[in-house]
Amino acid sequence: MKFRSCRLTAGRWLDGGLRWVWLGVLFIICTLGAGATTYQAPLPVQLSTDPDLCAYVPCREVMPSAERFSLRKGHPAYIEAYRTVANQEQLIGYVFLSTDIVDIPAYSGKPVVTLIGMDREGTIVGVKILKHSEPILLVGIPESELTKFTLQFVGKSASDKIEIGKSRAADGYIGIDAISGATVTVIAENQVIMRSAYEIARQVGLIQTAPKAPAALVPVNETLTWQALVEEGSVQRLTVRSQDIGAPDSDIPFIDLHFGYLNAPNVGRNILGKDNYQNLMRTLKPGTHAFFIIASGASSFKGSGFVRGGIFDRFQIVQDMDTFTFRDTDYLNLYGIQAAGAPRFRESGIFIIRNAGFSAAYPWRLAFLANLRDEETGIRTFNTFDKDYWLPARYLVGGHAAIAKPEPTWIGAWKIKPFQIVAFAALLMLTATVYGFRDRLVRKATHRHKAWVSLPKYLIWATSVAFVGFHAMAQPSITQVLTWFHSLLFHWQWELFLSDPFIFIFWWFIIITVLVWGRGLFCGWLCPFGSLTEILFKVGQALGLRHVQFSLPQPWHDRLKWLKYGIFFTLLGVSLFSMETAERLAEIEPFKTTFLVGVWNRSWPYGLFCLALLTLSALMERPFCKYLCPLGGGLAIPTTFRFFGLKRKAECRACKACAVGCGSLAINRQGVIDHRECLLCLDCMILYYDDHACPPLARERKVRAKAGYPLTPISPQGYFAPISIASPLEITQVNELRSALVSSAKTAVTGLARHPQPPAHMPGRQERIPFGLWLREEAIDHLLPWGPGFLLRSSAISVLGMGLAMAAILGFVIHQGGLSRTVTVIACWVGWTLYELGCRRRYKPWIKEGPWWGRVRRSADTFELFAYVATKNLLLGALLFLMLGMVGWLR
Repeated sequence: MKFRSCRLTAGRWLDGGLRWVWLGVLFIICTLGAGATTYQAPLPVQLSTDPDLCAYVPCREVMPSAERFSLRKGHPAYIEAYRTVANQEQLIGYVFLSTDIVDIPAYSGKPVVTLIGMDREGTIVGVKILKHSEPILLVGIPESELTKFTLQFVGKSASDKIEIGKSRAADGYIGIDAISGATVTVIAENQVIMRSAYEIARQVGLIQTAPKAPAALVPVNETLTWQALVEEGSVQRLTVRSQDIGAPDSDIPFIDLHFGYLNAPNVGRNILGKDNYQNLMRTLKPGTHAFFIIASGASSFKGSGFVRGGIFDRFQIVQDMDTFTFRDTDYLNLYGIQAAGAPRFRESGIFIIRNAGFSAAYPWRLAFLANLRDEETGIRTFNTFDKDYWLPARYLVGGHAAIAKPEPTWIGAWKIKPFQIVAFAALLMLTATVYGFRDRLVRKATHRHKAWVSLPKYLIWATSVAFVGFHAMAQPSITQVLTWFHSLLFHWQWELFLSDPFIFIFWWFIIITVLVWGRGLFCGWLCPFGSLTEILFKVGQALGLRHVQFSLPQPWHDRLKWLKYGIFFTLLGVSLFSMETAERLAEIEPFKTTFLVGVWNRSWPYGLFCLALLTLSALMERPFCKYLCPLGGGLAIPTTFRFFGLKRKAECRACKACAVGCGSLAINRQGVIDHRECLLCLDCMILYYDDHACPPLARERKVRAKAGYPLTPISPQGYFAPISIASPLEITQVNELRSALVSSAKTAVTGLARHPQPPAHMPGRQERIPFGLWLREEAIDHLLPWGPGFLLRSSAISVLGMGLAMAAILGFVIHQGGLSRTVTVIACWVGWTLYELGCRRRYKPWIKEGPWWGRVRRSADTFELFAYVATKNLLLGALLFLMLGMVGWLR
C-alpha cells in the first residue's frame, strides 16, 4: 500500500508541477558552458596573412619583457621581440603562431591554435591557447586545466624530447602530466608546441642539424611511359578538390598537380627527353636539385606572390624540418612532357633548390597552400595539402636508407597505461561472461534470495564507478557519438579514435553487446554514471528510505521515456548545423562533472542540476537513465537488432508478476518486455524459474504436490519437465494432471483475447529454405518497404509519384543552392528513410523478433519501426558513403 500511495502521490505532483521542472532543466541546459573562453573563439581573418601578427594576438603575454615586436619574417613565419637595454635595442626572443608552422589535428579534427614565445637560448618562455575546438574541454573539463597543462612547457628547451607520462631519463625523455580525460588533446598539443619551437629554433640558428648525405644515383636508362613512372613512384600526384577548401562541389578539381625529381637520370630523360635533360644537367651546379611540376584545374600553383614579387607562395618542398621555397630565379620553363601517355596540363615549370641541406636519398613532400573557407564561420585561412615523395630504391645506390619514423601519437597513448588497459578489457570480458551465464545464475537465485545475481552486479557497479569512472575516466558520452557520426559521413580517421584506448575499447564492446543483447548490458551493468545512481538507490534502501522511494506511474513513464529520444535527435540535428551548439547542449549529461571536475567546481546552476539528479537517484531508480540520457536513447534504437532477448511464457501476457517488480518499468500492459527500456536487471528471469514466485510455475507445483507427483527440473521454456511414464496407471494420472493444468492455464490467461494480435497478413515463423531463396527474401524484406500487392493498390501510383516528385524537388533545391554531393546524398537518404517508414507502417507493420536474419516476426508500433528503419539505413548509408567515396563521386 505504501508503494501504491507513493505512486499516486507522484502522479498528482507530476500533474501540477512536472512541466515547470522540465522547463527549469531546459533553462539550466541553455546556460551551460558559459565559462568557456577560447572554445571556437572567433579569430580575425587577417591572422594568418597580415605581416603584423601582434596587431591581432597578445604577443606580450608570451613574451612579457618585450617592448617592441617586428613584422612576420622567415618561412615558416616568426616574430622577433626586442627590448631596450642601455639605450640600445636588443633582440630577446621570438614569438610564433603554431598554425604558421604545423597543422596537427586534436580530438575534434581541428588544430589547437597556440601562440608561443621563446628566448634567444631556445627556451620556451610563454604559451597561450588562442582557440580550440575540443568538445572534451567543453563538457566538463575546465579550460584552466588546459592552461595548467601548457604552463609545463615554460622553461623547457626547443631541443628537449618531451612526452606525456613519466620521464624516461635513460632514453632522454622528459615526462609531463596529462589532463585526465583529455589524453588525445594533450598529446596533440605537446606535438604542436614542441615541433613549432624546434622548427623556429632551427631556422634562426639556435639548433644545428647535421647535413644529410647526398644521394648517389644509379645511371638507369629505360624508356618508360607516364603510367609506368606513376606506378613506380617516380611521379606523384596531389589533387585538391573544391570541396576540400570549402567551395561548392565541382567536377573540375581546384588543382591537380603531378611532380617528380629530375636529377635522377631515368626520370629526367623520360620527362624532358634526352637532349633537354642533358642541357638541364649542364646548367646545374653541384649540390643543386631540379624538380618538375605540371598542373591543371581551376587554380594555379603560382599564387598572387609570384605576380607581386616573383615569389611562389603557394607551394613548398619540405624535408624533415627543412622548408624550401622558390622565387622567379629558381624557375625554368617546361614546355612539354616526353613520356608517352602524359596528361594534358594548363601550367608547368622546373624548379631549382640551391641548398646543400636537401638530399634526394631521403623522403620529402610537396606542400600546397590553399585558401580554406570555414563552413561554420565563413572565415578564410590557409590550409596545407601535401603528398610524400621518395625516389624509387632502384635509382639510389644501396637503395632506401633506414629511417626511424616517428611513432604515431595513438601508439604513445596506448603505451602510457598498459596495465590499466588490460585490467579494463578484463573487466569488460568478465561482465560479458557473467551475463552470458545468466541462465545458470538466475536458476540458483530466488525472488527472496538474489545473491547469485546481485553480488556480481554490485561488484561490477562498484568497479565501474571507482575504476572506469573516477580512475580511467572512460565514461562514454553522446559527444563521441556525434563526433563519430560526422566522421563516418565526412572524413573517417582511425588515428583520432585510437588515441583514447579506454573509450576505443569500450565503444567496440558497446557496439557488439548492443547487437547481441541490447543496450541493457552497458546501461544497466557498466555505465559508470548509471552504476553510481543505482548504488545511491540501493544505499537509500539500506538507510531506511524505502518508504519514501517511488517510481512514476506507468502512464507517466510511458510518456516521459520518449524525452531521451527527443534529446538525442535534437542533438544529432543541431550538430549538422553547429557542432559547437550541440556540444554545449550535450552537457545535459553530467558525466564529466561527476567523475572529473566535481560538482563544486562548476557554476551553481549546473551544480544544482547535478546534485538534484543524484539526490533524486536515491529516491527513484535511475531517473536520468530512464528519461534524460541521450546516450541511452541513441543506444536503444539499434537494440531493435539485438540477437537475444529475455525469455517469456505465453501466460506472461496475462500475468503481471514480473511487471510489479520491474525497476525499469520496461514490461508493458501486454506483458511484453520493451528491450529498448530494459536494463537487464534479471529480476524477471529469476521469477521465470522460481516455482514459488512465478504464478504458472507455482500453480503447477501445487497441482503436482497435491497429486503426489515429483517436481522435475524446470525446462528452458520455464515449465516443469514432463514426467516420465512407466505404466498405464501413471498415464491416467498424468492425463488428470494435464487436465488440471490446462484448466488452471485457462483461468490465468482470461482476457488474453482483449490484447492486440499480430495482423493476419504478417508472415510468422517459417521453415528452413534454400540459401538463395532466403537471401532473396531477406533483400526484399530489408530493402523494399512495399508489401505484397503494393502495385495493385489504387494508392500505389500516387504514393510512388509523390515520392519521386519530392526527390526531384529536393535535388533541384540542393543543386541550385550549390551544396556538395555529400549533403545531397544525406538529404536524399533522410528523405528515403522517412518515406520508407511511412510505407512500412502501412504495408509491413512488423519487425523480426531476435536476429534480423531470423524467421520470426511480430507486429511493431511506430517507434519500433522507426528504430528498425533508422538503424538499418544508417548502416546501409555508411556502406553507401564508403562505396561512393572509393569511386570518387563524393567530391
